Amino acid sequence: MYNIGIRYPLELLSFFRYTLAMGKRGPKPKGKVKIKWSADFAYIVGLIVTDGNLSSDGRHITFVSKDIEQINNFKKCLGLRDIKTGKNFSGYNRQFAHRVQFGDILFYNFLLSIGITPNKSKTIGRIDIPDKHFFDFLRGCFDGDGCTYSYWDPRWKSSFMFYTEFVSAGGKHISWLRETIFQKIGIYGHVTKDSKGSTYQLKYAKKESLILLKKMYYSTSNLFLSRKKLKIDKMLGIVGKRL
Repeated sequence: MYNIGIRYPLELLSFFRYTLAMGKRGPKPKGKVKIKWSADFAYIVGLIVTDGNLSSDGRHITFVSKDIEQINNFKKCLGLRDIKTGKNFSGYNRQFAHRVQFGDILFYNFLLSIGITPNKSKTIGRIDIPDKHFFDFLRGCFDGDGCTYSYWDPRWKSSFMFYTEFVSAGGKHISWLRETIFQKIGIYGHVTKDSKGSTYQLKYAKKESLILLKKMYYSTSNLFLSRKKLKIDKMLGIVGKRL
């Protein structure tokens, strides 16, 4: 019997889960991914939360993106350069997306342990992220399913508005993001639902948006999706601000 009072390393805990699930002991599975928290690793976890998927087989992880830059960042950070990049075709919007799939029981179980599950869209809630890497994780969520948008408000002369938005089908996840952001930097944002009521949108307007973006993009040496940051730089330039 295992002593549950002892804190085992994540890799060992994952191994226990795997062997118990199989009903027998076996050789320790080898992991492709090095499980170690860093700014880039937390960013990749954010991408998995938004655009990743855990297979029901307990082994495979899939990541999909229309941006090849994002696919390359994902593979580089997780040490998956030898994994082939495929393509998915969406019949809904008739667009191709790049796709990476790999098997890694240890990494799969690590993702389970921090709150990411198969069929996560509407069940996802809190993700167990180290405090020091929360905004790296958030930048990954933003590059996955977030956006910025801006417009000139016709109600006032020379009034330029802009927003930062995070989208999720999981209401608990959006609530956790909002609460955590407030606890860390004191901004509230507001939550809306789309016209079909299928997704939640966490939005931050001009002043709060600037505070948040500066926390997310605190270093140019970290991973980020170039096209989204370029859009932010142009947007902020209109009001004489920069990251």
